[in-house]
Amino acid sequence: MKRLKRLLVISWSLLLMTGVVSAQGAQAKKAAAAAPKSAAAQQLADPRTMTFPPLHFQIPKTERVQLKNGMVVYLLEDHELPIVNLTAYLNAGSIYEPDDKVGLAGMTGAVMRSGGTLSTPPDRLDSELEFMASSIESSINTDHASVSVSTLARNLERTLELFGQVMTQPAFDPSRVELARLQTIEGVRRMNDDPKSIANRELSRAIYPNSPLSSVPTIASVSSVTRQEMIDFQRRYFYPANTIIAVAGDFDRTKLLATLEQIFAGWQNQPKIFPSVPAPKDDPTPAVLFVQKDVNQSVIRMGHLGIDKNNPDLYALKVMDFILGGGFTSRLTQEIRSNQGLAYNVDSYFETGRRFRAPFVAETETKSETTVKATTLMRSIIAGMTKAEVSDRELKLAKDAIINSFIFGFARSDAVVNQRARLEFYGYPEGYLENYRDSIAKVTKADVLRVAKKYLHPDAMKLVVVGDAKKFDQPLSVFGTVQNITLNNNQ
Repeated sequence: MKRLKRLLVISWSLLLMTGVVSAQGAQAKKAAAAAPKSAAAQQLADPRTMTFPPLHFQIPKTERVQLKNGMVVYLLEDHELPIVNLTAYLNAGSIYEPDDKVGLAGMTGAVMRSGGTLSTPPDRLDSELEFMASSIESSINTDHASVSVSTLARNLERTLELFGQVMTQPAFDPSRVELARLQTIEGVRRMNDDPKSIANRELSRAIYPNSPLSSVPTIASVSSVTRQEMIDFQRRYFYPANTIIAVAGDFDRTKLLATLEQIFAGWQNQPKIFPSVPAPKDDPTPAVLFVQKDVNQSVIRMGHLGIDKNNPDLYALKVMDFILGGGFTSRLTQEIRSNQGLAYNVDSYFETGRRFRAPFVAETETKSETTVKATTLMRSIIAGMTKAEVSDRELKLAKDAIINSFIFGFARSDAVVNQRARLEFYGYPEGYLENYRDSIAKVTKADVLRVAKKYLHPDAMKLVVVGDAKKFDQPLSVFGTVQNITLNNNQ
């Protein structure tokens, strides 16, 4: 390799010495000078004034099948690669945990897979999946459980058998239960290491007081969870009629459905009884919450209760969202990052609650010495959205960006089929995807101002700051009475 490089250097030097390269370069320059300049070369195009034809995109179709046991399966064949991806969604979650057992759902979700099955011990399950280059992963989050599969097409049948075992007969191996407990406790101990995590947690607690939507596991609650409680939790929520499956990839439809019917033929349904979860309520009382942490950068979070997926103003809010805090062209980013240089990242968003109303959140991080300045500016920009209509340019940019980015939600076949499965799982209205772009396109400046006035509450926000008060440019009391939060390692 060194000899080749040396020969290339010598050859290039000889070309330079003989004038070949310089002569070719001169000829190229002469030809370029003689060529007529195009209109595009004479006048550079302004990307802000460029126009393009409308983007036409048809949402790919999927097939919906219901098995004999009540399980719903969405299918999309894609034979480009010899891979199959599958995800099962179930109505389960930490919102259904007892108040004194916070952490039960998360541990149950983890050990369902790691703890092996009644037919396949955990070590054998691990090694067999590794040998096939397959994966099975399980988890239980706030409002749903999922079990996902990825496998080569040639190993689909055996991987589906193991998937069925994880779904219907997890063993919850005692050693793996204890390992999950130790890992969860270690995670609890580390909760206060990251200032961003602290701020996010405390804002959630302020917006959802005394609610399972903001519950956080403690060492005590995790230590109290028993193996039998994990088994009972899984059995209560894992059954066919509570399951929707999305499958995409290189499979034969008829054979796959027959396999699923066979694997889950003996799986018994349970009564559909879910614990009552109180709906979150609006709290118009502002709050200033402070966590002292010896860091050079303050973490700032502010927000209040927002909307759910059934809100009639959803599309106008999405456009308003983009203009206020949705990217590099947003008002928050342009002023706080680009003009003032106060932060690298700043944004805001209305989460769309799927089962419950989700929050509106505005967030940034800034050096300690500009904490109050950045916070004041954020609050001012948010309030400004409620006082005057946005410009034509802001409206067009927001709608174009939302509509044109819609296609990226369907870039892969597994994304397409999972979209369809989740829409049914969370009870979205018929035609939601098909009507989405038209609904965004209909939003007007008047709509944006109306929803900003209705749903943004700058004077009722919960403000959370994590940082070093000794370095702040002003005391946080300029925003109201400060509540100091003491970190206790979630004992």
